Amino acid sequence: MLKFYLETFGCQMNQLDSELVDTLLRGIEYERVDTWDGADLVLFNTCSVREHAESKVYSRLGVLRQVKLKRPGMIIAVIGCMAEQEGKTIAERNRHVDVICGPGQLHLLAGLIQQAAQWKKRAVALTGKFASMSTPLEVAVPYGRVEDLDRERTSSGQTNAFQAYVRITRGCNKFCAYCVVPHTRGREVHRSPEEILVEAKRLAEAGAVEMTLLGQTVNHWQHEYGDGRRVGFAELLKMVHDAVPSVRRLRFVTSYPRDFTVETLQVMAESPRISRYLHIPAQSGSDAVLQRMNRGYTAEQYLGLIERAKQIVPGLRLAGDMIVGFCGETDADAEASLELMRRVRYMNCYMFKYSPRAGTTAARQYEDDVPEAVKQERHAAMFTLQNSICLENNRGMIGRTVEVLVAGPSKMMGRAADVKARTRAVGELQLSGRTAGDQVVVFDGPLGLVGRFVPVLVEDATTLTLHGTASR
Repeated sequence: MLKFYLETFGCQMNQLDSELVDTLLRGIEYERVDTWDGADLVLFNTCSVREHAESKVYSRLGVLRQVKLKRPGMIIAVIGCMAEQEGKTIAERNRHVDVICGPGQLHLLAGLIQQAAQWKKRAVALTGKFASMSTPLEVAVPYGRVEDLDRERTSSGQTNAFQAYVRITRGCNKFCAYCVVPHTRGREVHRSPEEILVEAKRLAEAGAVEMTLLGQTVNHWQHEYGDGRRVGFAELLKMVHDAVPSVRRLRFVTSYPRDFTVETLQVMAESPRISRYLHIPAQSGSDAVLQRMNRGYTAEQYLGLIERAKQIVPGLRLAGDMIVGFCGETDADAEASLELMRRVRYMNCYMFKYSPRAGTTAARQYEDDVPEAVKQERHAAMFTLQNSICLENNRGMIGRTVEVLVAGPSKMMGRAADVKARTRAVGELQLSGRTAGDQVVVFDGPLGLVGRFVPVLVEDATTLTLHGTASR
């Protein structure tokens, strides 16, 4: 069999896309390997949201240029958002790249690879501003659209088959000023409830006990039938919950504040297997910045939603995203973001320094006028605040017993920080898993617990991790 190496950068949607690519390639008799040494096909599934992720890909491609000189038959593919956004640059800088494929064209990937191998020329499939680069496929392709790949999945494709992603919508209609997603993934395309339910049931039958519904703005999902009847996200969430009773945890990401409904919160409160967890980015606590970002809500409206959510869904855990140093951000704006974080008290918050993305409204209309040193200072202040909130939140869990879905050995296993290494019982190792609220928990136990739900008594806590003992 031919061998392929696949490396993924970016969000859960990219992880799902990689699962689909994995299934697609195995279907045409490729097998996956852990390094590109000896691989016949090397793929990078890329992210264009942050400059850092793009730099990593260009670095990988630079190394592979020399590898390909020694192994000219190896096919190199760049797929995903960066391929769509930077396709022309990738093509011009990296003559050794054989396949360039945007996220909306992944159903053509098998044909592109075959074309590159047979005709010894670059194969390109893009839908955006560089679509003119695309070349007609000279081979047949088995799928007509990306959603066909979702339908063909028979398992999650993840290393941990007990966890599964289900895409309910792709693309985005929001056009936030800083964001490339509407440009790289296109406008929203919502799958039908019937397609989603069939896939969810199939994944549950294959062993998934935790399922995550995915969308760039997942709660904006909607479907209208031919008779005019419309179904919204709250109804879909209830449908999936009831259709897969063997799934102990049902989650969804990422939520958009402006469209989040009370009905969705009520479904969460009334459905025992929906995790009490929301990833709902604010991005800023300043109304002026939110307006320039085109987020469509004020800080008080966001905080009002958070208060309603906490009241309706007891024990709710919150995660967010914040951007520092966006165009025109003042010291007062930065402080407003810190104050919002103090009031929300995120369990976890992803914090980023703003960097302009080509093609976005911000890059066209606003000056990137916050100096890098100021961005760094504001980011450090936000990071320090969030760490203190995380530590307080986690310490508040000490003495409680939490249900943990065990994912595998802890990343700290065997490291110097693994203080229990010398006293660990024979046959045990440090395991890691997550609570329904997405908190990381480590504890000692046998490897056979992986994929199972285990009650763990929390005995200690750090900024990022709960430490405990599994109930015997």
